[in-house]
Amino acid sequence: MKSARSSPDQHSAGDRKAMRWLRGPGVRGRKVLITGAARGIGAALARQLHARGAAVALLGIEPDLLAEVARDCGEAPWRYCDIGDPAQVERVVDMLVAELGGLDVVIANAGVAKQLPLLGGDPRVMEETLAVNTLGVYYTLRAAGPHVLHGNGYVLIVSSLAAAVNLPLAGAYSASKAGVEALGNTLRHEIRHTGAKVGIAYFAELDTDMTTRGFGTAAARAILGRSTVSGTAPLGPAIDGIERAIARRKRQVVSPWWVAVALPMRSIAQRLIDFALRGGVATALEIARTEDPPFTTDQPRRPRRVQSEAGGAA
Repeated sequence: MKSARSSPDQHSAGDRKAMRWLRGPGVRGRKVLITGAARGIGAALARQLHARGAAVALLGIEPDLLAEVARDCGEAPWRYCDIGDPAQVERVVDMLVAELGGLDVVIANAGVAKQLPLLGGDPRVMEETLAVNTLGVYYTLRAAGPHVLHGNGYVLIVSSLAAAVNLPLAGAYSASKAGVEALGNTLRHEIRHTGAKVGIAYFAELDTDMTTRGFGTAAARAILGRSTVSGTAPLGPAIDGIERAIARRKRQVVSPWWVAVALPMRSIAQRLIDFALRGGVATALEIARTEDPPFTTDQPRRPRRVQSEAGGAA
């Protein structure tokens, strides 16, 4: 009688890969701090990591949503935090790390998006986008980074395919994400000697508010003929990818899969985008100068950081 046990060659390559993943290092017991945890990537990641046995701490600017995510994560610690306020970030991160009893992983995920014509658009869109997406990541790294400088430490910075391939009206967002890509690559060198590692996540248009509220506008449709460039990808594979990245302290996370092909060919991809989007841009710019969609998440009011023409604070 044949044994009921399957032989290795009866498994598909996908099955074998899945089994290797199950046998590999997991996230159980990891202490993880997540910014922008009230919705989208941050909320989905928090719930999944909690289900896998990690201890999570959450921060963001939407208390009701944060509290709901925290309940789903076994009453995880959470705090309101304006990521663009360095003093507040430092204070809140220290509180949450104390409640976790240490820190293994920081996920710098918080971000906003809003279209901006670079000429004739509202400069406050650029300022706010950089304040949250770039300076906010820097403030997070500055506050949380010292806690993960150990042999099991890991930093994951959520950048975007927009850091590599730039679209009309997305200049503020692309600049901010290119900035955090540079921060991640620099930090990797600066902390390597401690044993800690740094990863960067590059996502295309995922099924989140960032995609639908940030760039699903009349101006974007005038350029593309639809709301997205590549189509909206499901969120699940991106969350699975982040989980694997945490477990293995990976250098890079992508979703969908084809982003891994586009990144090393970014100059070619940019040329293709330039060619494909030649029509409709002038019309889109006219629409965008009067269309005023909200930021993907309503932001706290904070002082403007630019200088006026007279040389004083604006």
